[in-house]
Amino acid sequence: MSKSSKVLNLRDKISGNEVDLSLCNLSEVPVRELALFPKATVVDLSCNNITSLPPEFCNLTHLVKVDLSKNQLTCLPDDLGNLVNLQHLDLYNNKLTTLPVSFSQLRSLKWLDLKDNPLEPVLAKAAGDCLDEKQCKQCSSKVLQHMRGIQDEVDRVREKRLLREKELEKKREARQREREAREKEARKREKAEEKDKRRKEYNAQMAALAAQEQQKKRSEEKKKKNGQAAADKKAVVESAPKPRRSLIGLMFKLLLLLLLGLAGVTAACRLTDLQKEAVCVPVSAAVDDGLSWAREQEGVVRQLVQNLSSAAKEFLESTRASKN
Repeated sequence: MSKSSKVLNLRDKISGNEVDLSLCNLSEVPVRELALFPKATVVDLSCNNITSLPPEFCNLTHLVKVDLSKNQLTCLPDDLGNLVNLQHLDLYNNKLTTLPVSFSQLRSLKWLDLKDNPLEPVLAKAAGDCLDEKQCKQCSSKVLQHMRGIQDEVDRVREKRLLREKELEKKREARQREREAREKEARKREKAEEKDKRRKEYNAQMAALAAQEQQKKRSEEKKKKNGQAAADKKAVVESAPKPRRSLIGLMFKLLLLLLLGLAGVTAACRLTDLQKEAVCVPVSAAVDDGLSWAREQEGVVRQLVQNLSSAAKEFLESTRASKN
């Protein structure tokens, strides 16, 4: 059967605000077709083979009265409480054991029949016998009250669960923060240790460089001192004897000049016509006396000559060394 034929057949079953789908051998509710007729607020689905209601059935919020008696329903959709305008609900002779928690939200419900269902004992006690109009009204009131209690309990359990989850989340966040704080502190400590290590290495390098500079400076100062000492020693060695050498040389020169002068005078007085002069007489006499004395002092003269030769040799050597 096509959709248009279904709609046509449903239209044929509408009378005013009522839709009569009883005894149609339905196994499911034609939700989409019912949604096309929002003015049909009363739906009779009794005496069919319906085993469950689709979730979309809860979107038919325009429904005021629904008859689902004498079907095979084993459960109702969880969002049944969305039917906020529902006032009359007949669930007689089905296979229901429980009702959804959202059933407590059917605040407009005034009439309910749950006879001949294998209900749980507590729910069956709340539902009562539903033998007449009054008992069905009482059934709706007591069942709603019972379901509100269940709803409150569910809410408390959910709230406790949410609180527990929130506490767990807080604890996880706290542990996460602690872990992050420890990791941050560890990174900070590692950075500080690394920085301190680099500082120590830098200080060690600077100390080594300073020690090298100090050693180099001491070596230079030592070399400088040794060089100065050697220079001073050389200067002392070179400069100290110079006056003596100079004095000896001067004396030697004077003595040599004197001897040369005496030799010249003696030669002049002995070998020239001046020997008869009055000036040469004492010179000749002195020369004769000197020669006589020299013969007598030959050894002394020989020693004197040797000393003079040694002095002359030393003078020549020191002069040569000074020039070098």
